[in-house]
Amino acid sequence: MWLFSRDPVRDFPFELGPPETLPQPDRDPDPDRDPDRDPDPDRHRDSGTDPHRHRHPQPEPEPEPEPEPPAAWRLLRGRRKATGEPVSVLAHDVRAEAPERTQAARAALKRLKTLRHPNVLAYVDALETDKCIYVVTEPVTPLRLHLRGRAGALPEPEVAWGLHQLLKALGFLAGCGLVHHALGPGAVFVDRAGEWKLGGLERVAPAGDPPPPRTPGPPRPYDPPELGTASHDRAHPWAGDMWRLGCLIWEVFNGPLPRAGALRCFGKLPAALVPHYCELVAAEPAARPDPAQLLQRLRRPGAFLDCDFVATNLFLEEIQIKEAAERHEFLQGLGGRLDAFPAAFCRHKVLPQLLTAVEFGSAGAAVLAPLFKASRVLEPPEYQERVVPVIVKLFSSPDRALRIRLLQQLENYIEFLPEATVNAQIFPHVALGFLDTNPAIREQTVKAMLLLAPKLSAPNLNGELLRHLGRLQAQDAQGPIRCNATVCLGKIGPLLSPATRRRVLAPAFARAARDPFAPARAAAVLAFAATHGCYSPGDCAARVLPVLCGLAVDPDKSVRDQAFRVIRSFLDKLEAASEAPGGLPAPEAAPEPGGAAGLGAAVTWAVTGVSSLTAKLMGGPGAAPPPAPEPPPPAAPAPAAIAAQEAPEPEEPEEPERWDEDDWGSLEDPDAWAQSGGGSGAPAAPPAGTRPASDYEWPQAGEPDPFAALGPGGAEDAWAPLPPPAGATRAQQTRPERPEQQPEQQPERPEQRREQREQRRRELEARRAARKPPRGPLKLGARKLD
Repeated sequence: MWLFSRDPVRDFPFELGPPETLPQPDRDPDPDRDPDRDPDPDRHRDSGTDPHRHRHPQPEPEPEPEPEPPAAWRLLRGRRKATGEPVSVLAHDVRAEAPERTQAARAALKRLKTLRHPNVLAYVDALETDKCIYVVTEPVTPLRLHLRGRAGALPEPEVAWGLHQLLKALGFLAGCGLVHHALGPGAVFVDRAGEWKLGGLERVAPAGDPPPPRTPGPPRPYDPPELGTASHDRAHPWAGDMWRLGCLIWEVFNGPLPRAGALRCFGKLPAALVPHYCELVAAEPAARPDPAQLLQRLRRPGAFLDCDFVATNLFLEEIQIKEAAERHEFLQGLGGRLDAFPAAFCRHKVLPQLLTAVEFGSAGAAVLAPLFKASRVLEPPEYQERVVPVIVKLFSSPDRALRIRLLQQLENYIEFLPEATVNAQIFPHVALGFLDTNPAIREQTVKAMLLLAPKLSAPNLNGELLRHLGRLQAQDAQGPIRCNATVCLGKIGPLLSPATRRRVLAPAFARAARDPFAPARAAAVLAFAATHGCYSPGDCAARVLPVLCGLAVDPDKSVRDQAFRVIRSFLDKLEAASEAPGGLPAPEAAPEPGGAAGLGAAVTWAVTGVSSLTAKLMGGPGAAPPPAPEPPPPAAPAPAAIAAQEAPEPEEPEEPERWDEDDWGSLEDPDAWAQSGGGSGAPAAPPAGTRPASDYEWPQAGEPDPFAALGPGGAEDAWAPLPPPAGATRAQQTRPERPEQQPEQQPERPEQRREQREQRRRELEARRAARKPPRGPLKLGARKLD
């Protein structure tokens, strides 16, 4: 029976990328350069700190050391198979390496598993077989490669924070009774946020034990002077690590360290760091400070670590345990400081800390400004994955201060919000602000609609949002909120559907034009101007210009000035439409809803109807148009045209039954006339023998005047025409008299009209009673006729 064993590398939950060998120390690129010469001697001349003053002469330069032997690890890039999360993998080939290197690799793996500290390289997973050793860590880059990528020039704040982290890690080891014994550029790694992590734990040993054996060879620049001598001070076990820390500081600012003699030359070291650097590279181990002492000295006021970048990092790490007042003050000033911080630091350090503070509710509304500013560096997919869920959660919060800040910061994150998320999860919570009792929330909600409207669906935009804006515009007690509702409606008007625009915009702005708050009336005028292209010529003439003309006499001069300017623009639009090459379109039948002709058809029908009616009154060719097979709905005819069409011939008798069937209520309602077309539907063709008005034989004095209905009294005056004075001309006979010309008859006319109406009513009721006699007893609710 065959037994098959599975390869553990295949089951490893991480994918390994191409190998990348850890960089080795480089030789001095310029062998002829004197390493003891200060690159900038004038920097110390004025301050009196010339490094050559107390330096012993070196007759012969020290020989260059051999490069350090290759490291036991190869650095690989990898990712987690399940989530694709990037990682770094330290790989060691057991069969290709010497046994002592394999033993050191296993010791490093053991230390990395047991040492957990924020400033020590984070252990994720490991795989150890008889062929290889894989150690998975957080994604990092060796410090030497990081320096090469930045051309060897790191900003002082970044170096200060990195030095702070290394001192914390060395202090942690010292507190555990351990010594690193291998501190250098190959043992320091930089994560994605730019933070320094301590690695290279192959030679970590207890403080009381002698250092582990190293590969034989000549002395190296990072070896302390007391190494391998009988004067090794066991009372100060950290002295060797502090010497190596001084060498690392020199290399960060001046490039690769060629030999130990170059440490006497400060080079580009900052002046605030020089005194502490001199303590680190002191020849006597007892003169070197321990990590805790050095960290305390460097954090004094005016020292190297006393900078805003370090203080911001320290506060972010302790933000959860700070007092609420301290957090509020810190977060208010954090947004202005983020511009000076590296983008990688904001993305991988500041943003996660702020998201954690929001998740646990310990930051309040002040966290939003720096949160949205730090999240600008994210790509849209990552933004939607990390930040959008937090935004949705914040919108459902009952904290009013938080909701106001969210609306105020909307412009910083609206571009990253998907439309589906806005309509389903954000807008329902935002719409509650229209009904809030706090005026500040209502006002900010109205302002936020300008940014949210382009992402709203048709039902939310044309229905829900317009209902809220209309209610605020008509019922809100705050004048500025009513004004802002009008401004918002004017700016989102072009986004509405055509049918909604025609139904909502003009009436809404007309209502705002009657607002007692003067800025609201000015907003109505400007809203008409902003939606200038949303109106057809017919709407401009019938619905827009009447409202604007009413504002031309507004008590407020600014409103009047705006109204005049907007009136001119709409008049120019009407003139341009009138002078178009094709002219105004012919009238059409009622178009289908939502059709292509929709809005324009109704408007052109109204304009053409007015033109034909004018020709009829002037006696032109349009006076008697031939009836079409399917005539469109006629326009409301003028009273003169109605009287001219229905004027009876003198020789034809009057038909009394026609008056009994008319509805007299509609005669007194001009709107009913416009809808019913004079009570007879479409206008009928004139009877045979009808003559034009110019050939009509005008009646003389004493005869009834058929045009008396056009007088000031309307149709009711036609029932009792007054006799014209003797000797009056034809024009005087047909023109109604002014009230001041007959003052003696003016008081009698209302009484006469009332008597005539009462007489007509009795006659009409009598005729109806005679035509339809009641059958059986009267029923409940019936009115008994006199």
